[in-house]
Amino acid sequence: MTEPDRERNPAITYRDAGVDIDAGNRLVELIKPLARATRRPGADTDLGGFGGLFDLKGAGFRDPILVSATDGVGTKLKIAIDTGRHATIGIDLVAMCVNDLVVQGAEPLFFLDYFACGKLDVEIARAVVAGIADGCREAGCALIGGETAEMPGMYQPGDYDLAGFAVGAVERGEILPRGDIVVGDVLIGLASSGVHSNGYSLVRRLVKESGLSWEAPAPFEPGQSVAQALLAPTRIYVKPLLAAIEAVGGTEGAVKALAHITGGGLSENVPRVLPETVAARIDLTSFSALPVFGWLAQTGRLPDAEMLKTFNCGIGMVMVVAKSEAQSVVRTLQEAGEAPFLIGEIVPPGGERSEAKGRGNAWAVQYTGALRFG
Repeated sequence: MTEPDRERNPAITYRDAGVDIDAGNRLVELIKPLARATRRPGADTDLGGFGGLFDLKGAGFRDPILVSATDGVGTKLKIAIDTGRHATIGIDLVAMCVNDLVVQGAEPLFFLDYFACGKLDVEIARAVVAGIADGCREAGCALIGGETAEMPGMYQPGDYDLAGFAVGAVERGEILPRGDIVVGDVLIGLASSGVHSNGYSLVRRLVKESGLSWEAPAPFEPGQSVAQALLAPTRIYVKPLLAAIEAVGGTEGAVKALAHITGGGLSENVPRVLPETVAARIDLTSFSALPVFGWLAQTGRLPDAEMLKTFNCGIGMVMVVAKSEAQSVVRTLQEAGEAPFLIGEIVPPGGERSEAKGRGNAWAVQYTGALRFG
């Protein structure tokens, strides 16, 4: 092509197609110090390689089993996008992954994120990754890599999507749940910070039905807007749970199982960690659900059974512990800053108050009492 031809028909570049490589490079430079702040034993390399490295021996493990988890934050992300509040959604992303690791007794080691958008806004992406780094520090894991994908035509202007991937390790023989769960074991619940990151398709529908705007005062959280209250980040339970497992022992100790209460609520998630020979009986009067759950129940005219299989209803994590060690576990959790509830016990399967079928089992969680909203 001659020079005059080039002037009449200039090259169509990647930038012209909607992808700005320079913006992606700027983002990498901006997030390098964020990732560096999450370093831990076993992870000491910078971002920029084709893969993230982690040294299990350097982390102090002797005979480890690797545990992996991947997740997103669902349509909670839409509230962050619609309101321009991006600072904490990354914490949710980390929480949804690392809480799934710790329930198997694993210590989270490293995290990778995937950020996809139609057109990269460097400042928004940096805010999201800053939240991811905050979550990693809280969980004690290293942010060792990730991927930013700019894909014009795949997303509406301003939209983005997130996915996270975490890897942890647990010594062989200390994997949870244990096989010795028996009738009489105790259920301990740890409080949630709110709706966490599940059920937001229903939450958004109910906000719309109520006629409230995102910036309207939240009827369930004085001093906050609806968006602020509903974007409260998912709690990360890693450090207090690992402290409890270590204090009372993993292989032969008091902590027998953990259940992360995500999609499916208490009704679907507690049965996942129990053998078919037992069931769980939960006393709904033993804890008070946060006001947001009362508002959701009232606005949606939702019965307890529907609430319990959709939301965490105020309990974000459930522990199964030996009855003889329950008070010791409670004290350890309190020393770690938790406010645990004794919410029930392990019982024989069956019962008149069965509300939800367990996954893969023929029995159900049993409930007594009714939900109380604080």
